[in-house]
Amino acid sequence: MAEITRTLEETISGIKMVKAFAMEPFEQSRFRRATGRLKRHLVKFAKVRRLSSPLSEVLGTASAVLLLWFGGRQVLSGGELRPEEFMAFLFASLYMMQPIRNIGNTYSNIKVGVSAAERIFSVLDLKTEVEDEGTLEVDDLREGIRFCGVSFAFDGGPYVLRDIDLYVRKGEVLAVVGPSGAGKTTLVDLIPRFYDPSEGRILLDGVDLREYRLSSLRNLVGIVSQEVVLFNDTVRNNIAYGRPDVPLEEVVRAAKAANAHEFIEKLPQGYDTVVGDRGTNLSGGQRQRLAIARALLKDPPILILDEATSSLDPESESLVRDAIARLMEGRTVFVVAHRLSTVRDASRIIVLEDGRIVQEGTHEELISEEGPYRRLYLRQVK
Repeated sequence: MAEITRTLEETISGIKMVKAFAMEPFEQSRFRRATGRLKRHLVKFAKVRRLSSPLSEVLGTASAVLLLWFGGRQVLSGGELRPEEFMAFLFASLYMMQPIRNIGNTYSNIKVGVSAAERIFSVLDLKTEVEDEGTLEVDDLREGIRFCGVSFAFDGGPYVLRDIDLYVRKGEVLAVVGPSGAGKTTLVDLIPRFYDPSEGRILLDGVDLREYRLSSLRNLVGIVSQEVVLFNDTVRNNIAYGRPDVPLEEVVRAAKAANAHEFIEKLPQGYDTVVGDRGTNLSGGQRQRLAIARALLKDPPILILDEATSSLDPESESLVRDAIARLMEGRTVFVVAHRLSTVRDASRIIVLEDGRIVQEGTHEELISEEGPYRRLYLRQVK
């Protein structure tokens, strides 16, 4: 059943791609194979279950006949078995028949339950990425964030980040650039502790991140990424995600600051319009502006922008850029970007290659010296 659900989810979520490549027959065939395997398992289980009842009946009847034959011979031949003892034993045995039959049915149900339990416990037994063992509360960033010899690898694989030493002051805008696979997103994902470093430490105001309560730490961080996550709920609830009791006036204020209020007002039910699964009823630029409004409403002191404008058309990008500029005001910002034109105004830029910091400085400093940043910039300009 899990395979059928997975196949359906993949096909439905990727229906545009399926249609674009005319792969409907292939997906239908894949679904039929999955349902065929389920059918064979169900038929096999049904056969075993249906056979268990007649088999237990036959065994029960045979046992009763055998008891009557053997016990009757003992009584009639004047053996040690008296008639009243035989009748008591016979009735006790007959009363046991139904519980014995039930054991067969119960065994079948247990087999089904064990299979389901194995799948559930395989998920429950997964080791958590991070342990929430901290006890300290934190409500603001007062000094800065320091990476001390940080290296990171996924599940014992090759290192994605190596020997990162970095200090980001409060109020600074740090841009993280580099080729795909350099470890840019992984670096910023360590700040809200989506993962913990394999080696080294990350300090917030001089205290290891692991010493803070996880919920307290994550309340400091707002994230706007290329892949916007919206839920099949109203516009208002998506903006107010994490703050369900916030007044509508504050939601509207955040939407206006994110350049989203105008298009929201044009929706059929305004702020009560359901955006659809993953926000499919909205354009990419509209989804991005809702994500910015959500971050504005959260009002975090630390902001992570991960390729926030990389897939937008020029008009939407202009609106989103304007909203992001408002969002960045007065915050400590980490900007992950492929397009270097988006990071020219950053306080500082670091260049990652193979998980290491290979260059660091302002745009003017890096563009004036020969190195990977200059090469990336000239390649994009051309």
